[in-house]
Amino acid sequence: MTAAVTGESDEVLTRVEAGVGLITLNRPKAINSLNHPMVNALSAVLTRWEADDAVRAVVLSGAGERGLCAGGDVVAVYDSARKDGVEARRFWRDEYLLNGQIGRFAKPFVSLMDGIVMGGGVGVSAHANTRVVTDTSKIAMPEVGIGFIPDVGGGFLLSRAPGALGLHAALTGAPFSGADAIAMGFADHYVPHSDLDAFTAAIVARGAESALAHHAVEPPPSALAAQRDWIDECFADDTVEEIVARLRAHQGHGAGPANDAANLIASRSPIAVSVALEVVRRAAKLDTLEDVLTQDYRVSSASVRSHDLVEGIRAQIIDKDRNPKWSPATLAAVTAADVDAYFAPVDDDLSF
Repeated sequence: MTAAVTGESDEVLTRVEAGVGLITLNRPKAINSLNHPMVNALSAVLTRWEADDAVRAVVLSGAGERGLCAGGDVVAVYDSARKDGVEARRFWRDEYLLNGQIGRFAKPFVSLMDGIVMGGGVGVSAHANTRVVTDTSKIAMPEVGIGFIPDVGGGFLLSRAPGALGLHAALTGAPFSGADAIAMGFADHYVPHSDLDAFTAAIVARGAESALAHHAVEPPPSALAAQRDWIDECFADDTVEEIVARLRAHQGHGAGPANDAANLIASRSPIAVSVALEVVRRAAKLDTLEDVLTQDYRVSSASVRSHDLVEGIRAQIIDKDRNPKWSPATLAAVTAADVDAYFAPVDDDLSF
């Protein structure tokens, strides 16, 4: 067995055991949120292992008890956005290139989507070729709550979820379970949280297929998929304003959850949810994950210049007053031109 720490920090731990490369995101106090050095370390080790015939599979996990990864380091994004946004854009560029690298990885890549897996955590796990959720999985694309827009290739998955389940997740930012994740196409296999250590040991001993055969179980029914009737109906309108009105007007089965969804969307950044709707709809027409990541980089580059990204992080993370002052302040005040501006090409467009 060889053990090595990548990069200059201990925030990404790697070792190779019996031909299996084991990666642990190691910022447990921050629920393993990704910073730029971690992104670079992940990309470097994956490049090395993909070319190394002695490494036959990779397993990604998170340190601590709380989850795989709560997202990107939003405080660093906030600090950058208050200046010139250059560092935030550099981070996103390398992060999205990493997401594409994971999506193309040629060997078995098992991501353990245990506990909290949000935003950037989805980006490093849900594009893997073998995605495992558990009974503790709490997955979300919650960006609209901080005036940001679902990124890291999330639109590729959201747009391909059954019916309007992806739009529900994108516009509300609400978390969903491991069973929901499988129903939505964000994950493939369900392994009980209590079996994860034994499951990982089995991958090392016998390979991923054998480990899944012994430890994966039938997921419970998806609570979200069971609500597709009202979700598909209410999220079919053209604008977020119309979707919220339809949710509020919904009667009968699902009236309570529909109203809850309306309240959640109404609390989010009006421009962010409006752009998020367009991100998912445009992603449905893009052929590859890389195409969606190229779109994400354009949208994020526009976001870093926006009022709402700084204000949203301030309200939720910095001052924690939970009282953002959005601009535009209402969905009705968001114009089509406002939304289209987020999709303008940038001088340093991503290329894969």
